[in-house]
Amino acid sequence: QVQLVESGGGLVQAGGSLRLSCVASTRTFSRYNMGWFRQAPGKGREFVAAISGAGTITNYGDSVKGRFTISRNNAKNTVYLQMNSLKPGDTAAYCCGADPSLRRVVAGGPDYWGQGAQVTVSS
Repeated sequence: QVQLVESGGGLVQAGGSLRLSCVASTRTFSRYNMGWFRQAPGKGREFVAAISGAGTITNYGDSVKGRFTISRNNAKNTVYLQMNSLKPGDTAAYCCGADPSLRRVVAGGPDYWGQGAQVTVSS
């Protein structure tokens, strides 16, 4: 069982930046591929970004390419999402996911999920 806890959400003006963090409770963090997902009110869950266990492979959703960056620090059991040039359309609950399969993460079906952190972008 892997527990994931997100932090770093909040309210920011359009054009601003935020960094989300997700800490995992596992001794084998590097074995897990990690992803970020978001869900806006009234919409379905959207894939945002994924990163492989070693951090050598990353994948992004089309709507965030060039603005968001996913990274990880395996020594700290933490994955990050740096969000720049934020838009009101980025407003959503953001959650992280973990899975031994990178394919499952990118497909939106990781085994483990965090509770989520709210990001609100004002215009």
